[in-house]
Amino acid sequence: MITTTQALEAACTRLAEHDYITVDTEFLRETTFWPQLCLIQVASEDEAMIIDPMASSIDLKPFFALMGNPAVTKVFHAARQDIEIIVKLGDLVPHPIFDTQVAAMVCGFGESVSYDQLVQRIAGEQIDKSSRFTDWSRRPLSDKQLDYALADVTFLRDVYRELKAELEREGRTEWLTDEMAILESRETYETHPENAWKRLKMRVKKPQELCVLQHLAAWREREAQSRNMPRGRILKDDALYELAQQQPASTEALGRLRSIPKGWERSNQGRDIVETIKTALQTPKEDMPKVPRRRQPPEGAQAASELLRVLLKMVVEQQNVAAKVIATSDDLERIAAEGEEAEVAAFSGWRKEIFGDQALKLLRGEVALRFVDRTVTLIDLPKDA
Repeated sequence: MITTTQALEAACTRLAEHDYITVDTEFLRETTFWPQLCLIQVASEDEAMIIDPMASSIDLKPFFALMGNPAVTKVFHAARQDIEIIVKLGDLVPHPIFDTQVAAMVCGFGESVSYDQLVQRIAGEQIDKSSRFTDWSRRPLSDKQLDYALADVTFLRDVYRELKAELEREGRTEWLTDEMAILESRETYETHPENAWKRLKMRVKKPQELCVLQHLAAWREREAQSRNMPRGRILKDDALYELAQQQPASTEALGRLRSIPKGWERSNQGRDIVETIKTALQTPKEDMPKVPRRRQPPEGAQAASELLRVLLKMVVEQQNVAAKVIATSDDLERIAAEGEEAEVAAFSGWRKEIFGDQALKLLRGEVALRFVDRTVTLIDLPKDA
């Protein structure tokens, strides 16, 4: 295990000579807002290593420099959380990257396929899962635990090579590039407190209640980030809903709410909550937010969305690609309701070519679905049909 900056610099120098490296991390997040990085695993064609970010005598700058090296492709599986850690600690988004989970969906391995499943199907190896729930912050780690951690990057090399070759054979490399652009965007990992309310279920019915909920959610987000605590340990969602509806004007009124822990109203947080509510209620009426309403779909939209589901299933089977990569259920409902005005990914790039154009033709009555010999096909209809 690498525990010094000097050893890390030497390792990263060797790794930088390769076209690609595989990367994974082990972290804990049960009691914190930000993930606590416990291990970093990296492998090249020649070697595999574990870096101990918790070692007292290590500086991770060489690792972050490697993550930013544009000449080396960084291969992850289900990359988002790993990259979130690198963005937080290293202030950069790795580039270029290759996410094998996304690549597997593009190559027809199913939706959100696990690493274990890919390793078994591609490399023919069975990963021992007994160390999966290890407390990675504890030291020392056993050889069995370290071997389990290394397996996350050693077999990933085989998975990467096979998926990359498959994408090239099928001419789908650009399909993956579109998906990686999202993972390589810094905006993907930014957490803005003012948008925290969007994570919540819409249980308020009035603009004033929504305004209070937005202010409270932003306050909780800032508290969670600054104190590095899970949102629920600052204040539970149910408490936010009750506060937004009851709008207590004093700490005494705050203490009478069922969702507020006993005595909490006497804390600094209790006083902050009351002040946050007062601030929200001072918002001019004309500036109050509108409560989002689910648009009533036009007549026939539900039937149209069901037809689109059948079309999508047909395309998925023909193209051997996961449906989730092309369009979600919400996307199909929007297409059914809004037609070509729908702002969905299915109406751009390769998705439009294999699905979007056909979806619009189906809605316009230019083509029809036919079921023959246990297979769904698309047929052109006469213009006067």
